[in-house]
Amino acid sequence: MILSQAARARILARIPGKRSIAKPCGGLIAAAFATLAAVHPSRAEVTADKLHALVPELEKQVAAGMEALSVPGLAIGIVFDDKLIYSKGFGVKTIGTSDAVTPGTIFQIGSTTKAFLATSLAQAVDAGKLKWTDPVTDHMPDFQLADPWVSRDFRILDLAAQRSGLTSYVNDSLALLGYDTKTLIRSLRVAPQTGIFRSDFRYLNIPHVVGGEVVAKVDAAASWFASVKRTLLDPLGMTSTTASPEAIMQAADHATGHRPDERPIAIPFHVSFPYALGPAGAFNSNVPDMAQWLRLQLGRGHFGDKALVSQANLDVIWTPRVAMNDRTSYAVGWAVAATPRGRVIWHNGGTTGFGAHVGFLPDAKTGIVILTNLGSPAMADAVAQWFYDRVLDNPQVDHIALAAAAARESRERERQDAASSATGPLPANANTLAGRYVSPVLGTASVAIAEGKLRMTLEATQAIVQLDASKDDPNVFSARLSPEGVYEPIIAMTGDAPFTRIRFERDDRGDVVGMHWLNPALPHAFARAPGQ
Repeated sequence: MILSQAARARILARIPGKRSIAKPCGGLIAAAFATLAAVHPSRAEVTADKLHALVPELEKQVAAGMEALSVPGLAIGIVFDDKLIYSKGFGVKTIGTSDAVTPGTIFQIGSTTKAFLATSLAQAVDAGKLKWTDPVTDHMPDFQLADPWVSRDFRILDLAAQRSGLTSYVNDSLALLGYDTKTLIRSLRVAPQTGIFRSDFRYLNIPHVVGGEVVAKVDAAASWFASVKRTLLDPLGMTSTTASPEAIMQAADHATGHRPDERPIAIPFHVSFPYALGPAGAFNSNVPDMAQWLRLQLGRGHFGDKALVSQANLDVIWTPRVAMNDRTSYAVGWAVAATPRGRVIWHNGGTTGFGAHVGFLPDAKTGIVILTNLGSPAMADAVAQWFYDRVLDNPQVDHIALAAAAARESRERERQDAASSATGPLPANANTLAGRYVSPVLGTASVAIAEGKLRMTLEATQAIVQLDASKDDPNVFSARLSPEGVYEPIIAMTGDAPFTRIRFERDDRGDVVGMHWLNPALPHAFARAPGQ
């Protein structure tokens, strides 16, 4: 499949809150913080000795989590007082092998990349190249949303604050269908405004792509990665952090991604996902590099004798902007949880084969990074939550058990999704559906019957989609990406369940006049081309 609702939640960047962005993870961090209101009103004391004393129990938590959630491999690091004081690898890089994970093993880090975008925006503001309050259209005149007023008032800060009010995850699947950056950005023009701008939390990836384009433009850089490499990665010595599939595959010490299932399934890397989403989730990294990143955050913008970003603008990106629940808010590229013993600032991320959690306690000079090679952040989140609870002397919760239960619920939802997408034979009038259809965003789609099957080809990317007839409605079809050419790895990455359903529209005479996709996160309509 490309992205069903359950798998979209599993695959794409996810942060606990409300029920959580990561629906299978069920708001675990937010739920834990929600229990703290009347407990321990004073701030916990944190020392290196206290953290070292936690290591044996931490390693037991890691072992228990890897078994309960079937995680093949994991790397973890703890930063305290401007030093990486603990790092270790667990398990294997690829299931079925003995190639052990090391602290230096490189993983995809998913949406923990978003904080790098936020910090690069802060640097551009420091340099006078941007203002947080600049309308996006000042820097990208063709930026456009469905609502003209929101388009005009959308500011630079809004790009990374998850408060657009657009449908969550909207158009992310286009990256798997091979569409380029320009199309991803243009696709926002048809994204429905399902929430209130600047009031409702909605998790999106494509606005971060816009943010990366803005940074590259004002920095006169070839790309956002080129800019952030110069301004952040190189000064921090993050030499193992990259943003392409070729880079991770060519690294001598890299993990293989695995798709969650009853038993994890090793999957290939793909040229476009998550890499087409750039600043939203394209980074590959390892524990030593991410420890440098945490040192910058805990150093409040300073790294060694260098000031890379101002404390004033770090405060901007650490400030809550929209509530996820009564204890957790989204800031700018980070989520923030308020507890009686101090803030926790964090983000997690997931790609089709990897999960990650990066977080820190700014008042305790302590941070943690957890990287896994399973396509869910559940394990990383659970261990991080345990760590925060112990460091802050909060009540203990069995986060591993909660995560395992949520994973079982997720698999059951996927089984139900598969059962509900049962298909029947092609309708007798299927030949009337053949022809060319045009979308203002996605271009032309050609529908034809080949070898007794209805197939749709997206001409811009040459992705071929099989259309399976619904049992209940002759005009509704389930859409499955066909594993051909560069798209073959996607089936291994995501499974073969439908990514959307498609309805063909007929006029009063019964003639087919168009089609539209029935997935709220893929709000695309195609009109039948004239003469078809």
